[in-house]
Amino acid sequence: MLNDKRILITGGTGSFGKKFVEMTLKQFPQVKRLVIYSRDELKQYEMAQQFPTAKYPQLRFFIGDVRDGERLKRACERIDIIIHAAALKHVPVAEYNPMECIKTNIFGAENVVNAALDMGVKKVVALSTDKAAAPINLYGATKLCSDKLFIAANNFKGPRDLTFSVVRYGNVLGSRGSVVPFFLEKKKSGTIPITHPDMTRFNITLEEGVNLVMHAIEHSWGGELYVPKIPSYKITTVVEAIAPKCKTEIVGIRPGEKLHEEMITETDAMNTYDCGKFYVIAPINPSWSTEEWCKKFKAEKVPDNFRYSSGNNKEWLGVGELRSLIKLHVDAQFEA
Repeated sequence: MLNDKRILITGGTGSFGKKFVEMTLKQFPQVKRLVIYSRDELKQYEMAQQFPTAKYPQLRFFIGDVRDGERLKRACERIDIIIHAAALKHVPVAEYNPMECIKTNIFGAENVVNAALDMGVKKVVALSTDKAAAPINLYGATKLCSDKLFIAANNFKGPRDLTFSVVRYGNVLGSRGSVVPFFLEKKKSGTIPITHPDMTRFNITLEEGVNLVMHAIEHSWGGELYVPKIPSYKITTVVEAIAPKCKTEIVGIRPGEKLHEEMITETDAMNTYDCGKFYVIAPINPSWSTEEWCKKFKAEKVPDNFRYSSGNNKEWLGVGELRSLIKLHVDAQFEA
């Protein structure tokens, strides 16, 4: 699928970008080029040590910011596929620096759209977040705007052989700034701070996230928003899995935080289809036949009152499962 392709990853030095590169090099050794586009020279240097170009000549490290449209276009020369993973995503930072979040997450997304349209790109897959569904914080609102920009871009691509789609998923196990590394660090102090004992979250591994993006690259017709079927966990279950002997301290829900995360709202249900291992929120005005699309992907319409929330999920992770996942994906030396 990706052999002989030229791929650019915005925010490519992040957790997703590194895992995408790792899996692509392993599964598609004949990939023609992988461009890591990001603004942090130190992270690029460190990633280059992990993936030395002497061993992986397909790799290119391109310093640049998605806010800089001209630089982005230069990086997109002869690129076939863009994976848009760049974002300013820390909720409190976004609330304190709103325009910086808007410049990166909204204006940056528009720059990616324009670069794809102008530079002959064939496929764009943008990463979203559960916080973009019924957002209550600025980060979620900017990612909702970003999603709309990418989906709407299919309406004015003209005769170009180009599609835009979006992948939306929940908290990535062990990613930078996520709860598992935070709790592992706090375990040393003997006290684990939790926001609310009833809080729940979706859980996905980096590998699962990359696989869903690869599915979108191969199968999207343009305008789909993919949502994986993934398990939920209770925050108290994470504490029990990581630090059962530690005390807990209730610190309260932070501004802009939800008790339960949603990925599909009741309003979204009007255009949502069950495709087996994942859901798809279809565009309101697709450029393709919905009947043919449903037949191709064996998609079935969900009920009109359907909603997909971490609090009403059918699948839950228990203590033992979380411990195994943490040991496998986060810290091989982990001992509860």
